[in-house]
Amino acid sequence: MKLATLRRRTYGLPGISGVARLDRRTTRLAGRLNPGDIAIIDHVDLDRVAAGALVAAKPAAVVNAQPSISGRYPNLGPDLIVASGIPLLDNVGSEIFAAVKEGTRIRLDGDLVYVGEAPVAKGTAQDTQTVAALMSEAKSGLSAQLEAFAVNTSEYMSRERELLLDGVGVPDVRTKFAGRHVLVVVRGYDHAADLKALKHYIREFKPILVGVDGGADALLEAGHKPHMIVGDMDAVSDAAFATGAEVVVHAYPDGRAPGLARVQDLGIDAVTFPTSGTSEDVAILLADEKGADLIVAVGTHATLTEFLDKGRSGMASTFLTRLRVGGKLVDAKGVTRLYRSRISSAALLLLVIAALLAVVAALAVSDSGRTYLNNFDSTWNDFVNWIQDLFS
Repeated sequence: MKLATLRRRTYGLPGISGVARLDRRTTRLAGRLNPGDIAIIDHVDLDRVAAGALVAAKPAAVVNAQPSISGRYPNLGPDLIVASGIPLLDNVGSEIFAAVKEGTRIRLDGDLVYVGEAPVAKGTAQDTQTVAALMSEAKSGLSAQLEAFAVNTSEYMSRERELLLDGVGVPDVRTKFAGRHVLVVVRGYDHAADLKALKHYIREFKPILVGVDGGADALLEAGHKPHMIVGDMDAVSDAAFATGAEVVVHAYPDGRAPGLARVQDLGIDAVTFPTSGTSEDVAILLADEKGADLIVAVGTHATLTEFLDKGRSGMASTFLTRLRVGGKLVDAKGVTRLYRSRISSAALLLLVIAALLAVVAALAVSDSGRTYLNNFDSTWNDFVNWIQDLFS
C-alpha cells in the first residue's frame, strides 16, 4: 500500500501528512530525517548529491522554499526526487520557516501546505513532466554558466596561487601519507556503490582512508574505519569521531572555523586548514602535499555536468585542485574498471588443491608418511563410528 494512501485513510483528510523537519542546510537535514517525515528545505537549484541524501532518508514529501530549478543551468536534483516517487512542492517562500515549527504535523494537498485545516504556504507541485520541461529551458543558460565558472576559476587562482603552486598553508598532520595510496571519500555521486566495488582494492593495498564530512560515516557504513576526517564537521556523526581518526577542520581564509568548537567540545585535538576551496579539495591537497603516491576519489565531482550541478563558485577550486594533482588523482570508477585482484579466487583454489595433493603424495611415498596416513585413517574411522553411535 502506498504511503500517501495510508496517510489519507489514517487521518481522514486529503493529501499527504507527516511530521515537519526543517533546515536551511539540506544535507544536514537529511541526517535527521525519519521515513515518512516531510522535509522542508531552502535550496535554490537542488543538486543531485543533496537530493540523493534526501531520497535515502525516505521522506513522505519534500517542500522547497526556493525554486528547485531556477533556470540558470540544468541541475540534477529535482529529477532524482520525483523519479523516486517523492512528491516535490516547489517555491513556497521562506515564510514557511516561520509558519511551521520543527516537529509539527503538516499536510500537503495539491499546491498547498496545511497546519491543521489552515493553509500556511502555497507553491508549485512538480512531477516528471514539469521537471523535464524546466530542465529543457535551463539548458539555454549553460553558456552563461560556463562564463561565470571561468571567471570564478581565475579569481580563485589569484587568491590561492601560493597554496596551489607551492603548498603554502597546508598544515602538519600525524597521518603519514608518503608513499601510500589514499582513498578520499565524499558522501556524493554513487559513493556507496563505488565503496562496495573497491573492497578488494582496499583489502589488498590498505590505503589511508580519508572521510570528507559525511564521507567518514559512509566509510563506517561500508565496514571501514577512517584514518582521517576532513571538513566543516557539520555532517559528521559522533560515532565517526569516536573511531580515533585524526581531524582536520576546514576553515575560512580568515581563520574562522565554525566546526572547530564541536570537535573541541568532544575533547578531540584538531588542526585547521584555512582555504576558500571545498572540503574535498582540502583532503586532496593535503594528501598530495604530504607525498601520497595515488589518490582515489569516491563520490567527488569528475565531469562538467557534476561541476555545474553543484552550482557554486567553490567548484572553481575543485577544478584547479584536480589540475594541480594531475595524474596522481584517479576517480573510483576508473579504479574499478582497471583493477583486478592480483590473485583470482580460482587461482587461489587451484593452488590450495595442488598443495594438498603434494602433501598427500609426499606422505604416501615415505615410510613415516604411510604410518601417519594409517594412523589418520584409523582415527577418522573411529570418529565416524562414534558419530554413527550417537544417532543409532
